[in-house]
Amino acid sequence: MRLSLIAASLLTAFLATPALAQEAAPLTGNLSFTNNYLFRGITQTDDKPALQGGFDYGHASGFYAGTWASNISWLNSRTDGDGNDVRTKSSLEWDVYGGYKFSAGPVAFDVGALQYFYPGAKVSGAEDADTTELYAAASWKWFTAKYSHAVTNLFGVENSKNSYYPELNFAMDVGSGFTASAHVGRQHVKGGGSYNDWKVGVSKELFGVTVGAYYVDTDISEPRGVVSVGKTF
Repeated sequence: MRLSLIAASLLTAFLATPALAQEAAPLTGNLSFTNNYLFRGITQTDDKPALQGGFDYGHASGFYAGTWASNISWLNSRTDGDGNDVRTKSSLEWDVYGGYKFSAGPVAFDVGALQYFYPGAKVSGAEDADTTELYAAASWKWFTAKYSHAVTNLFGVENSKNSYYPELNFAMDVGSGFTASAHVGRQHVKGGGSYNDWKVGVSKELFGVTVGAYYVDTDISEPRGVVSVGKTF
């Protein structure tokens, strides 16, 4: 699969990972605004702003479930191998997920499933963009390693079932209310077209909201600066 096609297909996906269940309360909500919605290094809003939000429920047993949504701006027009015109358009991403969290000594584990929906998407001659991924993560101190595995085609890419995405994340309180974070991942697309992405940034709570600034880049696209403002309630 050509890198240009992978980049276009991933416009239907999302960099912000959906917020998982919070331990402080059984039901929480989240709302955020960003100048550019990125998923695995690829813009989902054509470098335009996004309004995002969701709800999470966490049970004392460790089981959790949630939903999250964002506006997107994705229009893909291409010609397939048979010369047919293929167009896919969507303005909304809606995610539903659930899983189980537990600890073993100093290591915290998280396993679950995530379903990406694109309601209202118009597809002509293309694979359905809806995607299901299973994931597993392990966290220790400031580090979290996560693996996501697509059990369907990946965001409309033909014959891409069993694509996967390993990632490593870092977050540390560096004092004065600032949190420094870093991320690196590699999107493996079955059939070819894999790429790397990375992100570094800092966030701080100000006046009851969390403000973040990040540098995001991949080896198939130009670097971008992202600013976000969010609130959990």
